[in-house]
This record gives sequence, structure tokens and C-alpha cells, in this order.
Amino acid sequence: MHKLGFIGLGIMGSPMAQHLLAAGHQVFLHSRSGVPATLLGAGGLACSSAQQVAQQADIIFMMLPDTPDVARVLFGESGLAAGLSAGKTVVDMSSISPMETKGFAQKINAQGCDYLDAPVSGGEVGAKAASLTIMVGGPLAAFERLRPLFELMGKNITLVGGNGDGQTCKVANQIIVALNIAAVGEALLFASKAGADPAKVRQALMGGFAASRILEVHGERMIKRTFAPGFRIGLHQKDLNLALQGARALGVALPQTASAAQLMQVCSANGMQDLDHSALVRSLEIMADHQVAPG
Repeated sequence: MHKLGFIGLGIMGSPMAQHLLAAGHQVFLHSRSGVPATLLGAGGLACSSAQQVAQQADIIFMMLPDTPDVARVLFGESGLAAGLSAGKTVVDMSSISPMETKGFAQKINAQGCDYLDAPVSGGEVGAKAASLTIMVGGPLAAFERLRPLFELMGKNITLVGGNGDGQTCKVANQIIVALNIAAVGEALLFASKAGADPAKVRQALMGGFAASRILEVHGERMIKRTFAPGFRIGLHQKDLNLALQGARALGVALPQTASAAQLMQVCSANGMQDLDHSALVRSLEIMADHQVAPG
């Protein structure tokens, strides 16, 4: 059994840490909002700082909201880096800047430690079901050593390349997801405004070439008006901003990504940044003065 650390115990991090505990590992835990009682009841050990987690654990996972949060946890006061000793491994499962990730990895490597960026896709449902897709960047040897731990949290686990490549893959994932949500929202709004039953339209489309996981899950959310967050609009906005920042640096145009980012901004401007990203449809509904379904 390993001595593990987990920092960041929100919607995603808490169930991920739970799977590690259920497998019998000793897990040292830290979160700014406090360690959930369920994790303590399962045998988790609360630590007062990221530094203390790093001192106690050999492999430390992070699941944090944004790039500045990861920088603070790694290198801020009582940060993780201050508690590291040679031979340990840091795994960042957050979704953050690929370029910043490369810099973080270099600093941790300089301390004689391995660094993996391993962002995930699958949302709260995937975290709870241990069915996350995990996109990893970093050295092959470290990836193979940690694969059994990744398999406790996810199903589709891929070493994409070196440090930063996992984050690049996640940004690409978020582009595809956002554009699909927008497409499903437009299609259901069109159908509803034309007088068709959007639920039956969705059912018909699920049997054709337009079928997708987004149409299945988020299409249903749009019709049933269930926008409790699995993955918040505010976080998806952050990911699309990373895509657009990267595109500017690379000299690449991402016009559809920019459009989806603007639709999410409409939601945020109307106080919906904490709703599930399927609520992107609300921006289309506001412009059309029509809802896909009542509620």
C-alpha cells in the first residue's frame, strides 16, 4: 500500500480521494475548505497544509480549480514544494495552463521529484463512478509506476507525451465538449421554437449520426432543466480562455471556441457561472426569448 496525499477535495477531488482510500491506501488530505467528514470516516488523515501532506506522503495528487491555485499550493507559504524530498512524485489532476505546467514540472524535477500533469474528463459522475478519462503528460517510468493508482479513479488512461501535453489534451477536450453543448443547445432550441417536442426530437436524434454523449446527458438536462453543477460554467470558461490564450500564442484561429466562450460569458453575466455547463443553452434562450422546455 502507498502513502498518498490528496490536495483539493471539492466536487471532483473528494470522490477521487475516496477511491484511493477504499483501495486500502493511507491518504493524507488537505483542502482550504476543510476535509469532508466522509473522508475522515473512511480513514483519511487531515493535514494542516500542503507542506505537511508532502512531508507525509510519497505520491501527492492535486485537484484544484485554476493555474494560480496550483501555483499557490506548490510554491506558496507552507506549500507542497517545501515538504518534498527526493524520490517523491507530484501529480496535478487539475485543468490548468499547459505552459505554466511545464514550468512547474521543471521546478519540481529540480528537487529530485517526478511530476505528472494528469487532467481528467468525466465530471462529477465520472469521479464518483471511477470512470474518468485521464490524460497524462510526463515521463514514461513515472506513468507506469502510477498507472495502478490512476486505474482506481479512471478507465481511459493515456500517456499523451511529456509534461504539459496532458494539459494540452484536456484543453482540446474542452473545446470539443463546449462546441457540442452549443450545438445541442441550438438544435433543441430550434426544434422547440418550431413547435416540436424537444424530448422526442432528442430521442429520435439519439438513433442517428447526431447521437453523442452530450446529446444524451446534457440534452436531457436542457429538457428537464436540471442544471445543478457537475462541471460549472465558470470552470469551463476558464478552460476555453486557456484555449484562446494558447491559440494567440500559436497564431491559430479558433472561431467556434471563441463563440462558445462568449455564450458562456452571457451566462456568467446573468449570474449563472455556478450552474452546470449544460446551462450554456440559457444564453441561446435569452437571445431567442424562448426556453427549450418550461421550468
